[in-house]
Amino acid sequence: MDRVLIVDDHPLFRDALKLSLTQKPEQLSLVEPGQVKFAASLEEAMTLLKDDEGVDLVLLDLHLPGNDGFLGLLELRKLYPSIAVLVISGNDDQSVIAKAKACGGAGFISKSLAADSIMQAVKNVLEGGEFWPEGDLETDSELQDIARRINELTDQQLRVLRHLQDGRLNKQIAYDLDISEATVKAHVTAIFRKLNVLNRTQAVILANKLHVEPPLTV
Repeated sequence: MDRVLIVDDHPLFRDALKLSLTQKPEQLSLVEPGQVKFAASLEEAMTLLKDDEGVDLVLLDLHLPGNDGFLGLLELRKLYPSIAVLVISGNDDQSVIAKAKACGGAGFISKSLAADSIMQAVKNVLEGGEFWPEGDLETDSELQDIARRINELTDQQLRVLRHLQDGRLNKQIAYDLDISEATVKAHVTAIFRKLNVLNRTQAVILANKLHVEPPLTV
């Protein structure tokens, strides 16, 4: 029995997406209780996946509180490599789609996509395939290299890198993560080495290449 986790912080979109996935059970059977679950943030999703290893597919919005971009996708793929991830975004620029592919996504769903197409995308991925919008996707070798380097970070080093992006000082990071300042310094040194950068500024610039601007709203 397939199980899907929708990670999006907009309840109306979550409900609409679930409706798209359950309206034709003869084509995509996700109608049993518990087959479609929700999380409103990356942190909530990680907690749910840690407690429930039965999820087959994550539908991940790129624009979540504390996560605008692909660090969350890389973290999910690193921690749960057997779980496919379909990226969701209202920003369907070709460069964003190419980044989703470079960072290990199994496909990309635009929020403007028709319900039948969304259902087909999920069906394809649950059956072991992928789903990418039509068009030539250029291989982003720089992003692939950045993804490779970031994947070398430990879970805790990824958390520290997120805090560096937010401009947090070592003592602030130590407080937030409940670790010593010396441990933070050790993590920061390891991050510099694994990312092949010399300082915080370079580390943040590199990580920010995975950032995606949210779509403009009228």
